Amino acid sequence: MQGFNKYYSPDYFESDDYKKKSLNQYNGKNHGLGDRARKIKDGILITRFELPFNIWCNKCQNHIGMGVRYNAEKKKVGMYYSTPIYSFRCKCHLCDNWFEIRTDPQNTRYVVESGARQKNEEWDEVENGGIVLNRKEEGESGSDKDSFAQVEKQTTDRQIASSSKDRLEDLIEFSDSRNSDPFALSQKLRRKFRNEKAELIKHSSGDDQLRLKYSLPSNLRFVVENERDSKEIDEQTRLAQLSMESYQTDQRAKRIRTDAEIGSVKISNSRKINLRSQSAGSLSKSVQLSNLTDQILTNHRKFNDPFLSNNSRVSSNTNTLNPTSNRQQTDLDRQISIKPKEVVKGMVNLRADERLRFNQKVEPTESLSKLVCDYGSD
Repeated sequence: MQGFNKYYSPDYFESDDYKKKSLNQYNGKNHGLGDRARKIKDGILITRFELPFNIWCNKCQNHIGMGVRYNAEKKKVGMYYSTPIYSFRCKCHLCDNWFEIRTDPQNTRYVVESGARQKNEEWDEVENGGIVLNRKEEGESGSDKDSFAQVEKQTTDRQIASSSKDRLEDLIEFSDSRNSDPFALSQKLRRKFRNEKAELIKHSSGDDQLRLKYSLPSNLRFVVENERDSKEIDEQTRLAQLSMESYQTDQRAKRIRTDAEIGSVKISNSRKINLRSQSAGSLSKSVQLSNLTDQILTNHRKFNDPFLSNNSRVSSNTNTLNPTSNRQQTDLDRQISIKPKEVVKGMVNLRADERLRFNQKVEPTESLSKLVCDYGSD
């Protein structure tokens, strides 16, 4: 009979090969499964095998998770009564090691035969409420069964059921409380999502403005500010301000001491501190000590520095520099060389009779010629 839903070339029927060869043999295939059956002479069939548990490779020591699939070499290696035992030989995808896994019909499981080691995840079926397969009772031999063993088995099952009843009722009650009113739960969930969405939009708009202002990349994520970070920033700012004030106080005291040793202190009114106007409780001990040092040095300098006092003491030393000492003095030089009696901050304060003398008009004859020409030059 002609095959359906498959293409058969006319040569296959014209050459009468369909009477001698199958379609696979005519097309040059030794087996219907094609390349998967390339080792069929050795009893090996290439099949897709999925790991039933987690294993570690013995060569590369890498972990291979449950569910990883391989093109395994399936082969029949034995029999358990009438059930065949198959082996699946796989090659590790992380190295060139081969490992073999076999079926265990006696215990209804898979076992690692070689090349790898299985992760131990055994659990007690009885403790977890499972069904124990192939359980043999004590005293059971062949067809003879102990009646007391059957009774004990039923009693054990009833005890397990009664102990798990309370837990099952709690689970049912919890499930009913969570799923009894889906509409109310949906409203609550959507309300929470709306609030979170509003917060996300608010933060994202602010982040977009910062990125646009400072030309930052669009995929840059900012850290969300919280109350703990704000408190920590405020505390660090306060400590930094206190440290800066202490540093400035120390530098000012150091500068005053250095200037006192050099003798070139410049007193400014803005730096004078009136200690009486400030209470002792409002200033720290270091600030009070610095202010007291400033005040003592200022008073000492005002007393000893002639340029800072109103009544300056004019030195009577005649060895001071005089640019006209090497030439003959004139009447005008004698009048100018008169020393003032009052000096206020380096400025000459003339008496009334001296101001009158300088305000008199000089005759434009003889005196003017002396001012212009007669300067005593050799």
